Amino acid sequence: VFYPKQYTLLMFKKLIGFIFDIVQVVIFAVSIFLFVYFLILQPHKIKGASMEPNFHNEEYLLTDKVTYRFMREPQRGDVIIFKAPPKGTDEYIKRIIGLPGDVVLLRGNKVYINNELLEEEYLTEDVLTKQGKFLKNNSPFIVPFGSYIVFGDNREHSLDSRAFGSITVDKITGRAFFVYWPPSEIGLIKK
Repeated sequence: VFYPKQYTLLMFKKLIGFIFDIVQVVIFAVSIFLFVYFLILQPHKIKGASMEPNFHNEEYLLTDKVTYRFMREPQRGDVIIFKAPPKGTDEYIKRIIGLPGDVVLLRGNKVYINNELLEEEYLTEDVLTKQGKFLKNNSPFIVPFGSYIVFGDNREHSLDSRAFGSITVDKITGRAFFVYWPPSEIGLIKK
């Protein structure tokens, strides 16, 4: 036989236990989310047209933060997200063109790496790579060690290394590897 006071106390204990269980689940879920978000994968939204026709404004993609930390160095053709110079407050999406130690040369609206024409299968043949404030026509640039040259796929409308120079590896957020929105574009990102 329960008395009203004992019943109220029992219900209060069950309510406290229920609330404690919910708080534990929420803390656990938030911890997993933060672990994944800061150390493994991060979603990004493309803003602008600098990577068209391969990536479009308002597309969503996932950035892999593990590959460059533990598995391999960035490679030519990788699509990366990085902290944009000079302030490093905005993040840009671009493609790696020049690796540390490479000699990058713009000549005849084409890109040459170590005196060889860069084959860029991800671009149409009519794309012109014009000079910028930093990379000038017929002026070879040796990429410093620990740095990369990055260009947008939409060369006519891209603020990239031609304007601001090389970026250092510590500015790279990660490698873009999967488009998940819109549904018509879902898939792995290829070089």
